[in-house]
Amino acid sequence: MFAAKIFHVGSGALRQLNTSSLNSIRQANVKLPLLQTFKRDAYTRAARARSRLRATELRGAETIKPSGFSADNAGRMVLGGACAAGVGALCFYGLGLSNEAGAIDKASLWPEEVRSRIKATYMYFTASLGVTAGAAYWLSRSQMVYRMMNASPWLIFGGGLAAMIGSSIACRAIEYEPGLNAKHLAWATHSGIVGCVIAPMMLMGGPLVLRAAAYTAGTVAALSMTAACAPDEKFLKWGGPLSLCLGGVMVACIGGMFVPATSVAAPVLNSVVTYGGLVIFGGFMLYDTQKIVYRAQNSYYNGEKYDPINNSIGIYMDTINIFIRILSILAGRNQRR
Repeated sequence: MFAAKIFHVGSGALRQLNTSSLNSIRQANVKLPLLQTFKRDAYTRAARARSRLRATELRGAETIKPSGFSADNAGRMVLGGACAAGVGALCFYGLGLSNEAGAIDKASLWPEEVRSRIKATYMYFTASLGVTAGAAYWLSRSQMVYRMMNASPWLIFGGGLAAMIGSSIACRAIEYEPGLNAKHLAWATHSGIVGCVIAPMMLMGGPLVLRAAAYTAGTVAALSMTAACAPDEKFLKWGGPLSLCLGGVMVACIGGMFVPATSVAAPVLNSVVTYGGLVIFGGFMLYDTQKIVYRAQNSYYNGEKYDPINNSIGIYMDTINIFIRILSILAGRNQRR
């Protein structure tokens, strides 16, 4: 399940690398170094080919008027229904209408050690997002990002996926000890690699990225609050169904890599990956949030060691996947304008 989350990060970055990011660089008229003349010519030829393909698609769209019901509209309806259900759940549990007490109601009864473990988990979660944002910003401001975009997308995708999986395995394998050690180095390396993988998406424009980050922050905060107000283990039963749905989205994502963009199935697969993935990772945020509380309590009462870094990686990957999909939706709206 964790490898599937990493796969969706790499695949989302690959899709944006092939479309929106290249268009942003072409429109910005970015100058490459003189030493990269050959690569610049190759990029120019590829950009012209994409421009011709885009013009062909636009002419086809003008001749064939789409109907009122489309895959994109269906995805929006599903996402809207999920948002309405989420707001309803937040109001229901937040206003205390449930007969069962939520985790936030029992927080005052927790031992100090349990509260400190949960606090440490969210501190590592926040620091992971900071390292990822810093790495993505640094790479997007350097010449290396243009070399990545001139290279083979499959090479970038395969290398980034292998680096993310390898660094996450190394981070999880090392035992947690307080203080700076190899565990913290592996954790920072993993967060930095994720930032480098999504760095090309930063070229879509600062205002667009900041707006997507703000929407992501609001979504994650609302989902976390819903999970905290809900009764204990309410969403822990969702692990199996969410994993099955995630597998379906992963199959659609892989299929979208080999289906031509002009195919009828391409918009359907794209809607499943974008809108369906956003709903599923929202469910995983509820599940992983309650799992943190559950493990913090059980490890304390059973006398087991608690690893705040490993427990923060789940909600961290959920947040990254939510951000990628929100950014894709906003970029698609700008292109349609």
